[in-house]
Amino acid sequence: MEFRRLARLFLALAMVLASLTQLGCSRGDTEQEPSISLGVAIYNGDDTFISNMMLSLTEIAARYEQDTGTRVYVNLTDAQENQTNQNKQIDRFVSMNYDVLCVNLVDRTDASYTIDRAMDADIPVVFFNREPVQEDLQKWDRVYYVGTDPAENGRLEGQIVVDAYKADPARFDKNGDGILQYIIIEGEIRHQDAMIRTEVSVQTLKDAGIELEKLDGGIASWVRSQAAALSDQYFEKYGDQIELIICNNDDMALGVIDTVERRGLSFNNIVGIDGTPAGLAAVQQGKMLGTVVIDYAAQAKLIFNLASTLAMDGDPKQVVDMGTDRTVRAPMYVVKADFIP
Repeated sequence: MEFRRLARLFLALAMVLASLTQLGCSRGDTEQEPSISLGVAIYNGDDTFISNMMLSLTEIAARYEQDTGTRVYVNLTDAQENQTNQNKQIDRFVSMNYDVLCVNLVDRTDASYTIDRAMDADIPVVFFNREPVQEDLQKWDRVYYVGTDPAENGRLEGQIVVDAYKADPARFDKNGDGILQYIIIEGEIRHQDAMIRTEVSVQTLKDAGIELEKLDGGIASWVRSQAAALSDQYFEKYGDQIELIICNNDDMALGVIDTVERRGLSFNNIVGIDGTPAGLAAVQQGKMLGTVVIDYAAQAKLIFNLASTLAMDGDPKQVVDMGTDRTVRAPMYVVKADFIP
């Protein structure tokens, strides 16, 4: 909770600072010093991964300003998981004539509103973390996306379990039936990353020849407390039958750990994705098998490099490695518990 309070405080401060500088942040500024303005809209400031990324983004912007002498205005807004709120924030960015819109969508299927408004004002858009549907990405040649490959997220998460299972099958197969009984805790309904991470992580286990039985699963919306509540129900219902819990992100894995500790259980067959500081600490402490680290600082750097280049009318292909569909994929890697080869 302390981190969330600090994150919310940071977001509020960022919004206040942005409002104080808005008179100088529109395009076509007549001041002598060069400047760029970025309107950054996020889906929820309570999301640990997004909060970490935004902290990195503002630090990168400050360093860029210091190194280049170019003023950088970053107006950061939080939609609090409400797409209508975010659309209003986009409207304000457009009315203030920002150089670039950087958008972490509330609803990835509702990107057309942002794109239409940006097209009318000729303001490029960099979506990040929540990938719009391909039809929307192809709607305009000044629409970009920065994020990771969710299929690779899922494959790497599944491989953590495969490696641990092969090293010591007995740590999983408590009942000796040769079948891995598992629970899966997912992010959001209709969220592409959640669906693909789930499908691919499980398929990776099957492809490795591990026989599986799904006991149960549910939606925890990326939230630690919701995952804790769900897992409490699962442990109450299934008890020792549970041999593995796969989570779509670290916060939900940490929620499972909260339940494990509250119940006084000896259970760490838990995997996550994101590589948040708390998630990495849990792996180091042996409370999780591992996590797929999505480098939020590297992703923030990609977002800023792309957005700042677009703001200065540069060629984005000169600063980021971009696919033909104008998508930019951020790096990721695996961190596993010490006992996993």
